[in-house]
Amino acid sequence: MPAQSIWTLLSWGPDGWSDDIASGVLVTIALALATLPIGLVIGFFVAFAKQHEEPSLRLAGNIYTTVFRGLPELVTLFLFFFGMPLLLQYVVRLFNPDATIDVNSFVAGMIVLALIFSSYASEVFLSAFRAIPKGQYEGGYAIGLSKWQTMRLVILPQLIRIAFPGLENCWLSLLKDTSLVSVVNLAETLRQSGVAARVTKHSFLFYSVAALIFLALAVLSSIATSYILRYLGRREAR
Repeated sequence: MPAQSIWTLLSWGPDGWSDDIASGVLVTIALALATLPIGLVIGFFVAFAKQHEEPSLRLAGNIYTTVFRGLPELVTLFLFFFGMPLLLQYVVRLFNPDATIDVNSFVAGMIVLALIFSSYASEVFLSAFRAIPKGQYEGGYAIGLSKWQTMRLVILPQLIRIAFPGLENCWLSLLKDTSLVSVVNLAETLRQSGVAARVTKHSFLFYSVAALIFLALAVLSSIATSYILRYLGRREAR
């Protein structure tokens, strides 16, 4: 393929595809960032349940992680994206027979990725919980802190530091898993690259661009997380 053709295809404006791919990158980043806090919160509480003294909570936590770690991510996405509207429509039509339900691709992807992310993050949090000596809890109670205060002031700062390297790996997996949402027509990086590949017949070029974009996002994420980890280390030292 001539060099001029490559630069034309990758140019900005009506003759190139860079603007479309760039908009897809923004959707990828937005999806990952929107999913992250939801997944972290769910993962924390699932881990808390799995190490709780109450057997029913431990069972519920174990069932949750078994289901969402055991199902393929793509199957989970299809089940939610195609199955949830049918269920919601059935419920809504009990009250309004003419109602129709559509699930937004971004919302569906965010929920499914949060469920998957949280199932893996819960294992990281669980390992961190187990790494904190019980004496830390007892020390908090001994100085008059409540269970909530002990968790917030004593346990949580240690938990974040211990769990952070494992959560970094979960984040990188989440970033890559955003590409799965392309199958439900969300215009993220992989889908925009795929559209460009099909229209121009230059599949290798545009899928290579998508690969480089995901690699660049992973490198930038690693740099950011390394900085955060150093900050947490300095904070703990102080």
